[in-house]
Amino acid sequence: MDRSDPLQLITRWVEDAREAGLPEHDAVGLTTVGADGRPSARIVSLRFADAEGLIVTTSLWTRKARELSVNPWVAMLLHWPSLRRQIAVSGRAELAERALAEEIFPRRDRPHQLQALVSRQGEPIEGLAPLRERLAEVREELGDRPAPVPEDWGAVRVVPAVVELWEGADDALHDRRMAERDGAGWRWTRLAP
Repeated sequence: MDRSDPLQLITRWVEDAREAGLPEHDAVGLTTVGADGRPSARIVSLRFADAEGLIVTTSLWTRKARELSVNPWVAMLLHWPSLRRQIAVSGRAELAERALAEEIFPRRDRPHQLQALVSRQGEPIEGLAPLRERLAEVREELGDRPAPVPEDWGAVRVVPAVVELWEGADDALHDRRMAERDGAGWRWTRLAP
């Protein structure tokens, strides 16, 4: 059984999906839980995995950010059907250092940078026209200059407690491996399909 660091395996599998040309190869389902105990899920981009955890980004006033401040426990799911692979993660989310958010923001594509400057994602609006007008203004104001990192935009690190890797098999005896954090290391278990 592969006893590698599961964070390194996640990085490898995401890279395999990118190399396979899969669109949205880094799309991950992120589930949070609100103060009312109700879960909510959305797809976000996995920016990368480092030695400490999985990095995603968000505006710090969004529903997910509010829910994380109440309950930091999350679930994540990456799924690549054509590669017959899936990764399920559960762990604690924490706000990462501001420097990391400032490092990641310029890597976002330009439309998403500008969207973060003009839209309060998830808040009620009357229509898109005022946002499109503001977007046009911001485009004109910035020209070719880099978009500034919004003060209310941040990076979130999910520190996994449990990681399950699933690989499909033709005989339906799928390979399931679970890594559970054990102090500074990981305890691996193979699970029945």
